[in-house]
Amino acid sequence: MPSVRTAAIQPTKTYIIMIPIIAELTGNIASAFGLLGAAIGVGLIGQKAAEAVGRNPGASGKILVQAIIGMALAEGLGILALFLAK
Repeated sequence: MPSVRTAAIQPTKTYIIMIPIIAELTGNIASAFGLLGAAIGVGLIGQKAAEAVGRNPGASGKILVQAIIGMALAEGLGILALFLAK
């Protein structure tokens, strides 16, 4: 009985061209989610800081300092996501 050989699957030219494109798209999607998270974080920090100042206007200086530190940390993570995901 003759043996039946199965042909090995060879990557086609289209497949080889698509790999870098898919890698770039996934990096862009990861960057977008990282920056979206940073934007949401900054928005929530600003919202809560405004609420806190509305409740206690006398503590606005302390609240402002904490809000700026929180926003800087959130933006820093967004920038890291932008540059490390690519």
